[in-house]
Amino acid sequence: MSMTNEMMDAIEKDLVFLATATEDGIPNVVPIGFARPLDEDTILIADNYMNKSRKNLEKNPWISLVTKDSQKNPFQFKGKVEIFESGKYFDTVTEWGQNAMTKLTPKAAILMKVEEIYSIQPGPEAGKKIE
Repeated sequence: MSMTNEMMDAIEKDLVFLATATEDGIPNVVPIGFARPLDEDTILIADNYMNKSRKNLEKNPWISLVTKDSQKNPFQFKGKVEIFESGKYFDTVTEWGQNAMTKLTPKAAILMKVEEIYSIQPGPEAGKKIE
């Protein structure tokens, strides 16, 4: 399943919530402001302030990302990541940080390959995998 335009807009236009887990399965969830879809199958995330999340991803590359907008159909994306501290993905997130009012300097770029997508709209379809 590839992301639709609606899904990609939901990621780009608001905060998303990023879930990771330790090797032992202890969860961690954080809000992320710098996440953007690169295409229908890939999301680029800036590591500006990650501590626990980054340590988790270095040991366990599985990630889950949830969109925030409850007025529309919120989504959950699951997949694996690669971490880049240099190169084109890192350059892209660095550019985002420099263009932001806060002048952030990211520590890394996290590239997520979307493998599963779920609807998390409240109601009878909540948690249903989107095919």
